[in-house]
Amino acid sequence: MSAERGSAAPSAVTLLVNPAAGSRRGAEVAARASRRLLARGVEVDVVAGRDAAETRQRARESVAAGADVLIAAGGDGMVHLALQELAGSSTALAVLPTGSGNDFARVLGIPAADPDAAADVLLGGVRRRMDLGRCWSPEAPDRALWFGTVLTSGFDSLVVERTLRMRWPRGRMRYAAAVLAELGRLRPLPFAVEADGRTEEWEAALVAVGNTACYGGGMRVCPHADPGDGRLAVTVVSPGSAGQLLRAFPRIYRGTHTTHPLVRTFHARSLRVHTPGMRAYADGEPAGPLPLAAEAVPGAVEVLVPARSASG
Repeated sequence: MSAERGSAAPSAVTLLVNPAAGSRRGAEVAARASRRLLARGVEVDVVAGRDAAETRQRARESVAAGADVLIAAGGDGMVHLALQELAGSSTALAVLPTGSGNDFARVLGIPAADPDAAADVLLGGVRRRMDLGRCWSPEAPDRALWFGTVLTSGFDSLVVERTLRMRWPRGRMRYAAAVLAELGRLRPLPFAVEADGRTEEWEAALVAVGNTACYGGGMRVCPHADPGDGRLAVTVVSPGSAGQLLRAFPRIYRGTHTTHPLVRTFHARSLRVHTPGMRAYADGEPAGPLPLAAEAVPGAVEVLVPARSASG
């Protein structure tokens, strides 16, 4: 991320709430954070929608009205929704993590287990600009989608789809359970990837394109990602046996899988990914069927991070 712009606490914030994130806990954490901010003299305007479309509309209205800081209270889905309206604006994004994965908050260094500490980032944190990814269908380039974490396709897409259908377990264990379930159906896919104008074709199990390192509740699938270098980090996993991938799977949480013989990594400023009959997901949300084009957009959004992260 780029250098900080300033560290003064805002006098007013807009809190975008998703009561469904983390079940009832989401609403409770948001209420607790509001009380803490109000007690410190920060004016809090709480907005919420009945569904994703209305919530995004409320975010759009807040940005248009010149909101200084928009707090996304929820999980990665809520952050993803907020980014669609915040990208390219002067409104800063703060995250109050109440979801099951919280990967964007993890990258920013915002504690998911301590609501008070997360709220205090607003009071003592600093503002930084960071890159975002942007993806679109070549057939509809005017309908681009912003993403903050990882764009996934192949095996990852199948895992995300299964995860969205599951109600238990929660957090990273849900993703792990979905991985195990999909391993039995694993098959190689013929990927074509055009990166910075150069096209290569592989048989691969998955292709992950990261603006940041983490997805799936802390899996460091793209540990070489840096959301301040103007590039996307790409991880390609070649097909192997279910046993090989199962043994390599724990290494993804540590980010050490990149030395595995089945794994290839590289960077690209722009790329195009395709394999027949597959959908892609960005930040765990549907991004549409392949092929998709993607690019890194430097400094696309301003975020609030803990002061201790300012030099990182």
